[in-house]
Amino acid sequence: MISLPENSPTTWRRLQTKWQVSGLRGLFVTAWMWFWMRWAGWGYLGKITTAIATWLAPPYYARRCLARYHPQGYIAPGATIYHQLLQLGANVFIGERTTIFQDRDGGKVILGDRVHLYGDTYIQTGDAGTVVIGSDTHIQPRCQFSGYKSAIKIGSQVQIAPDCAFYPYAHGIAPDRPIKEQPLTTKGGITIEDDVWLGYRTIVLDGVRIGKGAVIGAGSVVTQDIPAGAIAVGIPARVIKMRGSTLLDKTLKNHESKSTLG
Repeated sequence: MISLPENSPTTWRRLQTKWQVSGLRGLFVTAWMWFWMRWAGWGYLGKITTAIATWLAPPYYARRCLARYHPQGYIAPGATIYHQLLQLGANVFIGERTTIFQDRDGGKVILGDRVHLYGDTYIQTGDAGTVVIGSDTHIQPRCQFSGYKSAIKIGSQVQIAPDCAFYPYAHGIAPDRPIKEQPLTTKGGITIEDDVWLGYRTIVLDGVRIGKGAVIGAGSVVTQDIPAGAIAVGIPARVIKMRGSTLLDKTLKNHESKSTLG
């Protein structure tokens, strides 16, 4: 067996590992994906080479490896990108049927290094709204980020389960006007700090900050701030306990006191 020196380029070492683990076929598949992803891009030719790279690639999560083979990562052939202010970090993964759309006066969409957007996720900006997603954040299928009026800021290493939605604005419901003519208002957008975990079908509304390391239970609707390290569930979401040791009990009591006074 050929052994590469320790200082060999990462790609060649991956090929060697694939050969050792999966044999000649695995080596050929990896080499095929790596070769065609070198020419990937947003243009017509780039989309064609990306599609060719997927011919031998496994489906769904297993295609994450394609993002490592190009500096800007992998954009699925079936993804729709219609946004002039999109900024991509390194090795981003954008899955099939994902849409990134710029509506009238839409602000930036910034995806940090190694962000993963899985299939059928929608990100849209309009009316000066923006969406910023930090590095190593993973967003599971069918999530919606509706960045209007204000910012949606997602930190690093955040885990977002399927079917979550983020709305940094509220829609007027005055009885003297048709709903479609009601104005949009905002309390200042949405901020999700680092290392947060949002469960399945969580909805986050405007004016909310979710602190670092917090966990939000499945099906919750978050209408107020959640402190760092808290576990919150329900409609509306309420803190039920803190992660970790009893040293955090004081933080929970302080948060409950502020909520009562507010």
